Amino acid sequence: MNEHLIEVQNLTKVYGMGEVAVTALDGVDLAIDEGEFVAIMGPSGSGKSTLMNILGCLDRPTEGHYWLGGEDVSELNKTQLARVRNRRIGFVFQSYNLLPRASALKNVMLPLLYNSNGLPRAQSRGPQRQSAAEREALARQALETVGLSERAHHRPNELSGGQQQRVAIARALVNDPLIILADEPTGNLDTQSSQEIVDILQELHERGRTIVMITHEPDLAAQAQRIVHLRDGRVVDGEEG
Repeated sequence: MNEHLIEVQNLTKVYGMGEVAVTALDGVDLAIDEGEFVAIMGPSGSGKSTLMNILGCLDRPTEGHYWLGGEDVSELNKTQLARVRNRRIGFVFQSYNLLPRASALKNVMLPLLYNSNGLPRAQSRGPQRQSAAEREALARQALETVGLSERAHHRPNELSGGQQQRVAIARALVNDPLIILADEPTGNLDTQSSQEIVDILQELHERGRTIVMITHEPDLAAQAQRIVHLRDGRVVDGEEG
């Protein structure tokens, strides 16, 4: 019914019940088109993380609707949400979330080892859609995209923070998702490394990727195409970056 890649209407999330109920999102309306680079900002407790969790199909709203690529994912069960996450969403987290004993290449390959139900392919009854060589080729291509081809066989402890976040971005790209959700992707980085990560996100945006980034840094948010401000669980305004 909608023409936007992402659209939420009257999105509400309440934690708890009765007197201890906390409204994290209070009737949020938001639309993001394919190819946009949107930054989401707001003070602590504004609802940023809750909104990101719902956009990433990690949680469901209490009320309202969320359409992703034309599909209403608001009321999907956990298994269905896992399928959507695996197929359509690439995540980049503040803490990188890399496997410490695996090489950069193997970390990037990880999403390819799971089927559409979020289960290891070895446990799947369906066909193995990609060979090991194909998965490795896709992972190498993703590492090349973020400029880390020469670090493919390095473990996370052999990489700088900025390089680890590049690996995380490559991992987010490897399944060719509809959207990339970056949750404080520069939160653990120095100023120079932070700018390098935003430059990579900018390059991906210029290539047509849809990116939603949460950040506390106004100067980094200003480099996005559009900024959405949250306060007390509501969108207070949106502006061009």
